[in-house]
Amino acid sequence: MKFYIVDAFSNQIFGGNPAGIVLIGEKEDFPSEEIMQKTAAELRYSETAFVKKVGEKEFHTRYFTPTSEVDLCGHATIGVFSVLLNEGIVKTGEKYINNTLAGALNIEVGENVIFMDMGEPKEIFKICEEEELKELYEIMGLSHEGQGIFNDRKLLPQAISTGLPDIMLPVRDEEQLNAISPDFKALARLSERYKVVGVHAFTLNTADGNIHCRNFAPLYGIDEEAATGTSNGALTYYLHLNNIIGNNSINQFIQGEAMGRPSRIMSKLSVNEGKVKIQIGGSAVILAFGNINI
Repeated sequence: MKFYIVDAFSNQIFGGNPAGIVLIGEKEDFPSEEIMQKTAAELRYSETAFVKKVGEKEFHTRYFTPTSEVDLCGHATIGVFSVLLNEGIVKTGEKYINNTLAGALNIEVGENVIFMDMGEPKEIFKICEEEELKELYEIMGLSHEGQGIFNDRKLLPQAISTGLPDIMLPVRDEEQLNAISPDFKALARLSERYKVVGVHAFTLNTADGNIHCRNFAPLYGIDEEAATGTSNGALTYYLHLNNIIGNNSINQFIQGEAMGRPSRIMSKLSVNEGKVKIQIGGSAVILAFGNINI
């Protein structure tokens, strides 16, 4: 099997979020789940994607963290289609279908950016009780008081999914965002209790006008991640639910700064006949490639 190491949501190596990409031949079957899981654990990236072409413009992709299979991974998907473009398997200006455990999702391959559909956006629950807020923010290493203030409005944490469920955690400003220092064991327990992947912390009060964020998923073996497509898709829906962005909005998220791997993730939101569609986009660069001898 041919594999790649790709830095997604970045236009330069050692930026963005690295992912392993494994190409499966059209006449080959996916390896066993045990082999794919061991491969992901061996490569040690937050996600490794296994992709197989199943039709003229259709692909099947499966995603593994070092510990388990997940329904969808945004940065690995951007990495997958960057690799397919590099291999000449897909072409600029074309649209494709990516079959995942989160559903059949559309992919648009642009000149400098690849956009992918997110799964159907869903609001799962809000965290609004005083004790629950205190517990959540304290696990993240912060006081819950004075957080989430934007334009004199109080924003509350919400669990949102556009493929994977995460808790959207509003914090006051970039200083508070940078101060986050989670108790990872407690966060893993909390994530398990709430049945979410992890916490996506963000602030809207920024010097550059972009939305800055950090993502934590220790339950899945990921203490912090430099770029998360699904989480920023969920954050886009959160901003829509809270009337911060509207129809046909284009947004830019900055993530990974605390890890020394700055990432830029774009999102597009559109509403048609009451149905919300969210797309996540970015670019990727190939760091290395080789063969897996199995």
